[in-house]
Amino acid sequence: MRYVIAFFFPWLSLFLQGKIMSGFICLVLQLTLIGWIPAFIWAVSSLNRMYADRRNRQLIRAVERSRK
Repeated sequence: MRYVIAFFFPWLSLFLQGKIMSGFICLVLQLTLIGWIPAFIWAVSSLNRMYADRRNRQLIRAVERSRK
């Protein structure tokens, strides 16, 4: 669902991730037709980084639990 939001409203995707300033910059970028494509790519790459960070945190917690 977040990828659909990132496709149609890249600025909203960044807002939902807590990146307010990036969201405003992305909104200005999206207002231009040519800038919409980089805004979409920016939002999707940010989502991918967010999911990768979550996976890494879960793996670190799992390793720490197994050591105890």
